[in-house]
Amino acid sequence: MKHYAKPLAKLISELSRLPGIGGKSAQRLAYYILSLPAEEARSLADAITDAKANMRYCSVCGNLTDVDPCPICSDSSRDGSVICVVESPRDVAAMERVKEFKGFYHVLNGVISPMDGVGPEDINIRSLIVRLQQNDVKEVILATNPNIEGEATAMYIARLIKPSGIKVTRIAHGLPVGGDLEYADEVTLSKAMEGRREL
Repeated sequence: MKHYAKPLAKLISELSRLPGIGGKSAQRLAYYILSLPAEEARSLADAITDAKANMRYCSVCGNLTDVDPCPICSDSSRDGSVICVVESPRDVAAMERVKEFKGFYHVLNGVISPMDGVGPEDINIRSLIVRLQQNDVKEVILATNPNIEGEATAMYIARLIKPSGIKVTRIAHGLPVGGDLEYADEVTLSKAMEGRREL
């Protein structure tokens, strides 16, 4: 990056550290930011600083929030008998966009991944067990991603919870709406067959 001025090179370098942002995307973003009026650039910088300073994890569910407990955990109209376990705050946002689930969430903030040195004690499982012991929960929905780590995490949590008599369910996996069978892989088709339901 010798052909960039030092401040620009630093901006490109920092932007390229973001997930999904390669060198060319970082360069485009850097030039875009520099083309912004000073007030808009300052507003962007302030938003980043403010979010970093004021966001924290909810002491109840583990979701990102600026108030504790978070607005979802504070909502008395939600169904306290159902907890949906997800991997990250992004998953809570995705579920809330659907507007179908009316229970509470529990955010693991990770998954069990021995290859990455992440064990059950490294994610937010202990507080889930405490929540289940302290509340009248009838069902736990495991909504981790359908990959090796997500499946392993779901199976581990299910084994922990089942002896308590709480119903443990797993979200269905399979074909996306609008997808074609011919393009689906074997695992997806297998999961779709397992998750079939009567019409």
